[in-house]
Amino acid sequence: MTLLKPSPFGGKKNTRTVGRGGQSIFFIVFTLLMVTGICTRLAYLQIVEGANHRKRAEANRIRMIPKQPERGNIFDRNGKLLASTRYPRSVYLWPMAHTKPSWPVVARRLSQVLEVPQEEMEKKLEEAGANSSSLIRIARDLNEAQITALKEYESELKDVEISTEAVRYYPHGKELAHILGYTRELTPEQLKEKKQEGYRLGDVIGQMGVEKAYEKMLRGEWGGQQVEVDGAGRPLRVLGEKQAKAGNDLHLTIDLDVQKAAEKALGDRNGAIVALDPKNGAVLAMVSHPTFDPNIFSKQKLTQKDWESVQGLEHPLVNRALSAFPPASTFKIVTTTAGLESGKFSPSTVLQTYGSLNIGGTRFGEWNHAGFGPLGFVGALQWSSDTFFYQIGRGVGGPTLIEWTKKYGFGKKTGFEFANEETPGLVPDEAWKQKVWKMPWTVGDSINMSIGQGALQTTPLQVAIMFSVPANGGYRVQPHLLKDNEQAKSWRESLNMKPTTISVLRQGLRKVVAEGTGKALNKPTVPPVAGKSGTAEAWKNHVKQNHAWFGAYAPADRPEIAIVAFAEHSGGGGGSVAAPMILQIMEEYFYQKYPGKYQKPESENPPKSR
Repeated sequence: MTLLKPSPFGGKKNTRTVGRGGQSIFFIVFTLLMVTGICTRLAYLQIVEGANHRKRAEANRIRMIPKQPERGNIFDRNGKLLASTRYPRSVYLWPMAHTKPSWPVVARRLSQVLEVPQEEMEKKLEEAGANSSSLIRIARDLNEAQITALKEYESELKDVEISTEAVRYYPHGKELAHILGYTRELTPEQLKEKKQEGYRLGDVIGQMGVEKAYEKMLRGEWGGQQVEVDGAGRPLRVLGEKQAKAGNDLHLTIDLDVQKAAEKALGDRNGAIVALDPKNGAVLAMVSHPTFDPNIFSKQKLTQKDWESVQGLEHPLVNRALSAFPPASTFKIVTTTAGLESGKFSPSTVLQTYGSLNIGGTRFGEWNHAGFGPLGFVGALQWSSDTFFYQIGRGVGGPTLIEWTKKYGFGKKTGFEFANEETPGLVPDEAWKQKVWKMPWTVGDSINMSIGQGALQTTPLQVAIMFSVPANGGYRVQPHLLKDNEQAKSWRESLNMKPTTISVLRQGLRKVVAEGTGKALNKPTVPPVAGKSGTAEAWKNHVKQNHAWFGAYAPADRPEIAIVAFAEHSGGGGGSVAAPMILQIMEEYFYQKYPGKYQKPESENPPKSR
């Protein structure tokens, strides 16, 4: 009996389907690829991106509460404090504060108490980024009423921190504004530029003056606390602390007593006063008017009145000691040098002076409209004769006069620390005139330059350096403010002048004060003074209002201080307007340095030591 019926196809039927057609190989390869991909991803996350992820995790658990460094103090040459730090209270927020559900309530209350728009706070938080681990300051310098209000609403303001911070303070206010400058919170543009140097949102930076020139020395290094927080952001414990490193203190060459005397002497006039040690270029005083109070920039927000005080039509932020003006007859020091050094004139040269000279069809007048008769170099300096120096300028010619002008340092920056604020001035020459006026240099240009007029432009600081040359025996010095700057103190460039040239200059400048246009300085309250006046033609609002200059040094035989006073659009002459300013400063300087040696000024009580 047959149990199985044979297949009609003559074979057995295979019913297996799993593993057919290479399926097992496919699944093995697919599994290996998946495992490899997962391992690769894990390796990438742990090895390549591990540091970033750990940083993010730490940022959620660990917060850095930054501690701002105290900016270095600034002192004068005698150790008197010029700039320091005060510690007002400020308000801070965590960067992620504006992403929390409670933010509308917090923002509304803060805006009300601090008078800061909500949009302004949110902008600062967004700029920092939600993952930032540092607190962001949104208001500074809180008054007592604001602090009281914040404490009253403390239950609503859980993410708000109130802390003290270091803020710049200038105890003498306006009196040193253009020397010290000011600090101000970084602008967005400055932050982009300075981020690589470690600056952060909310940092302050020196914006002008010493604060800007010596920013790196004054700034210091940030410190802070590492704090572990819970899920709600509440501090649990301090994990570590890095002490903030204070900036370096600076000692300037400035003499505070001389600075205050210069400020008082200039008064409400627009202009500048510069006082130097003629031997090494140390700046003893530098005053510019109009001025401003640098303390206003420590405020969180400037009022309209504050803005008006620094953005007036007279440009209070401009340092006039470093701005250029025609030097007028003070420049006759250079013309005398060029004449004697050229070999075309000798120390014994005598020239007739006139009420005017007609040169090339142009009339060039004498300031007294009459002339002074025959004069030598000493007498010409004494009376500041224009027609004498016209003849010297014509005799030496433009190239020689321009050469000596540049040797004295005009037409280029002095090397002073405020390079961004200082103008080089202008020494016109053939190339300049062809470029600007499309005209050749003429004898008339040489004549105008010989008395410090025409297109010639110099700064009060440059003019002070010019007076230092005859004072120190023929050397151009580098002006500087840092007392410990040995390189600047020792830098002196000889102009290689003949001893007879220096002698003539010294005799002439002494005669100016003893018997000439500077007799306002010939007083028993100060030692013998040498100097030179200058009155530059100038117009303001289409009305002639001349600039007044006077430069002087003393004692005339052993100079230890050189001063230049400049009164912008004063309407008066150098001898009547600027010379009395220098007298006031010299009286203060020599009274303080040599008590009882010189007669006390009759018009006022003796200065008190400060």
